[in-house]
Amino acid sequence: MLTNLSVRDIVLIERLDLACDAGLGVLTGETGAGKSILLDALGLALGRRADAGLVRSGATQGVVSAAFDLPAKHPARALLAEQGIDEAGDELVLRRVLGADGKSRAFINDQPVSVALLRRIGDTLVEIHGQNDEQGLTDAAVHRALLDEYAGLDRDVAGLRDAYQAMRAAEAALAGAAEAAEQARREEDFLRHVTAELETLKPQPGEEQELAQQRSLLQAGEKLAAAMQEAQGALEQGGGVDARLRACLRALERVAERAAGKLDALIAQADQVLLQAGELAAAIDSTARELDLDPGRLERVEERLFALRAAARKHNVAVDDLAALAERYAERLALIDNQTASLAKLEKAAAEAKAAYQAKAGTISAARRKAAAKLDRAVAGELGPLKLGAAVFTTSVEALPPEQWSAEGADRVQFLAATNPGTAPGSLAKIASGGELSRFMLALRVVLAGRGAAGTLIFDEVDRGVGGATAAAVGERLARLADRVQVLVVTHSPQVAAKGGQHWRIAKRETGPAKNRSTLTEVAPLAAPDRREEIARMLAGATITDAARAAADSLLAGHEA
Repeated sequence: MLTNLSVRDIVLIERLDLACDAGLGVLTGETGAGKSILLDALGLALGRRADAGLVRSGATQGVVSAAFDLPAKHPARALLAEQGIDEAGDELVLRRVLGADGKSRAFINDQPVSVALLRRIGDTLVEIHGQNDEQGLTDAAVHRALLDEYAGLDRDVAGLRDAYQAMRAAEAALAGAAEAAEQARREEDFLRHVTAELETLKPQPGEEQELAQQRSLLQAGEKLAAAMQEAQGALEQGGGVDARLRACLRALERVAERAAGKLDALIAQADQVLLQAGELAAAIDSTARELDLDPGRLERVEERLFALRAAARKHNVAVDDLAALAERYAERLALIDNQTASLAKLEKAAAEAKAAYQAKAGTISAARRKAAAKLDRAVAGELGPLKLGAAVFTTSVEALPPEQWSAEGADRVQFLAATNPGTAPGSLAKIASGGELSRFMLALRVVLAGRGAAGTLIFDEVDRGVGGATAAAVGERLARLADRVQVLVVTHSPQVAAKGGQHWRIAKRETGPAKNRSTLTEVAPLAAPDRREEIARMLAGATITDAARAAADSLLAGHEA
C-alpha cells in the first residue's frame, strides 16, 4: 500500500508530504481547489506521461516520490529481480524528476531506471479509476487473471502453463525434424551421388601425407636404384670384400699359435668386420627389394593422391576431412531412409502433448464459464444501490482458435457492460465516463476485493452525479473494499467523506506581495473538529449552519457506529 507521497513544485503544489494509512482515505475540497493535481502528481511517480506544464511556474524541476509497503510475494518483487534492482526491505520508493524543459528521470529505490519500467512497477501497485482512465479493470489484458483468481484457478493455470510449454516443445521438435527431412529429400539425388562417389574413393585420415611421402620416394627411384647398385658393386669389386676379409682372417689364423696370443685381438676384429660386411651386403639387398621402385607403382600412387585432392577441392574441404564428410552425407541419407519411423514417433509425441493441453484447457474453460456466471450475478447485485440498476454486466469467455492458444489457456476473457436497456454490451473502457464508469468499477472491485496485485485503489469522483441514498451506498462499498485493500477517493459527497478513516482537505491560498501574488494548493489532514466543519461545508455550501453541523455529526456518528 501507499505509505507516503512527497510532492515538490508540481503545478500549484510547492511542497507536500502526505502520510497514508491502510483503509479508506478521502480527499475533499471546493471545486477548482486542485484535487486532480494530486492525482497527476502521483501519476508521475507511477510512470504516467509527463508534461513540462506540470512543473510549477518559476521552478527548474518538479519531484514526486511515492513510498509503498511491499508484501513478500508481491509481483513487483519479481520485476525488480528481473531488472537487477536492489530491494530495500519491505519499502519500495518510486521517484520521478521532471525538468522545466519536459525531460524526466525515473528512479526506483534511488536507482535510475527507464520510465517504462517505472510504469510497469507502478501498474502493479496502484489502480486509478476515473474519467478517461483506462488502467486497471478497464484493461482487458487483466480480465482473464482476475476471473481465474475469483474462481481459484491459480494452480490449475500453473499446470496448464507447463502443459503448454510441453506442447510447444513437442511441436518444435516435430517441425525441426520435418524440415530437416524435407531438406534432405530435396538433396537426395545429390546426396546419393556424392555418397556413392566417396564410398568408392574410401578416403582415410592421414592418407594424403603418406601418399605424398611415397610419391616423393618413387619420384627419386632412378637415383636410388643407381645408388644401390653402386653400393653393391663396391662390395663385390675385386673379388668382393667378403673374399678379401676371409683371406686376411686365414692368414692371421695360420700363425696365431706361434704369436703367443698377440694376434688374438686382430683375429677377433677381422672376424667381426667379416660379419658386419655380410650384414651390410644383406641389408643393401633387402632395402633394394623393399623400395619397390617400379615406375608402375609411382603412377598408381599419383593417381590415388590426385583423386583425393580433386575430391577435396570439389567439396571445399581438406583431404583429411573427406572421411568425416562422407560420414555426414551418409547420416543425412539415413535420415531420409528412416524419416517415416522417426517422424511418426515425433508426431505421436506432439499429438499426446496437444491432447494433454486441450484436456487441461477444457477443464479450465468450463470452470471459467461457471465462475463467470457467478461473477455476473454478484456484480449485478451491486449495481442497483449504485444507481446503475438498468446496467448489465457480462463476463465473456470466448473460445480461441488453435493458433491463438497460449500458456493461459484457450479462452479470451473480457468484462463487458451495457448501461442502457436494449444496447449491446461493450468494453468497460467505452461504455461510460466519469462517475458512472467509476461506480461501475467500484461494483466490480467490491466483488473482486483482494484479487489483483494492486494494493492501492484510487477513485476519482466516483460519486459524481449522485447523492442521498446512492452516495451513501457508494460510501458503504468503498468502506467495505477498504477492509481488503487501501482505498483513496476524491469526493464531493459528504456521505462518502464521512466513511473515511483518513480525511484530507485540498484548498488554494494566495501568497506573496500584493503586486506579485501567486496561488498555491495545500493539502491538510483533518482532525475531528476540522473534519466536522468540512463535512458541514460540503452539506451546506459557503454558509455553514448549525443544521449542517448537526447533519455532519449524524453522518460521522453513522460512520463510527
